Amino acid sequence: MPHEACMQRILSTYRYVNQPLLPELLSSIAAAGIFAIEVFCGSEHFVYGLPQMVRELLGGLEEYGLKLHALHAPTERGSAGGRSSGVPISISDPERIRRVDAVDEVKRALEVAETIPFHYLIQHMATSRQPVDPRNLDAAFSSLEHLVLFAKQRGVTIAIENTPHEFGSPESLAQFVKQTRLNDLRFCFDIGHAHIGDGVAAGLESMRDRIVTVHVHDNHGDEDEHLLPFDGTIDWEAALGALAGRPEPPAFVLELKERLSGVPSLDQIRAAFDKLEKHLDEKGVSAART
Repeated sequence: MPHEACMQRILSTYRYVNQPLLPELLSSIAAAGIFAIEVFCGSEHFVYGLPQMVRELLGGLEEYGLKLHALHAPTERGSAGGRSSGVPISISDPERIRRVDAVDEVKRALEVAETIPFHYLIQHMATSRQPVDPRNLDAAFSSLEHLVLFAKQRGVTIAIENTPHEFGSPESLAQFVKQTRLNDLRFCFDIGHAHIGDGVAAGLESMRDRIVTVHVHDNHGDEDEHLLPFDGTIDWEAALGALAGRPEPPAFVLELKERLSGVPSLDQIRAAFDKLEKHLDEKGVSAART
């Protein structure tokens, strides 16, 4: 009997964020045995506010048999010519005008679901420079109260991602949901970000009950390198073992960064999936199917 893979192979297009998300790229991704993608909403990569680009993505997904698992919400404002302005987007900005502008930008990304259904919008709570204080927390609550409903009306769940700063720490996110009672919020557990903070095990324990999707990448514990798994210092035996025993296993999304031109290659990405799958099989962990 042929072996049935225990995980669906989902790749974040963050690996290709500096180039347009063209049909040729989708073709290559599908040819590498990838089942689904998480699309990063970067202005040089995927202009989510342009109906023509959304339709082109839909056509490419259908042609090459790929599914859209999630969108990653924009983190910087776009500007003329589709290029990023480099100005951070924050739904926790205490200044109302900037916060409303940020929420409107996220809503434009969510509107993609009206053309291409997807499960999750991956959202950062704040920028790396924002402290955890009452004004920022109130701003985040105001934004997310509105966005959760807007997303739900389009069949999308917002999954807040832990990030390597205080506001986005697993403990802070868990406390935020407990205090605000935004019970429709879910979490994207980022293994690499947790490794930079208090560690994978501690982060997983804080976020465990609401995790629906996992960002998988490696680093050496001090910088957000987005390396291939097993190329940094994360203890993958322990990390994958910690995910065992979940009644509803999350989806695993490989979220890498381009190191040099063409690196990591799709062959390297496929090999990383092979290795992850082998370890998951050994741990008896089943990753969710999209």
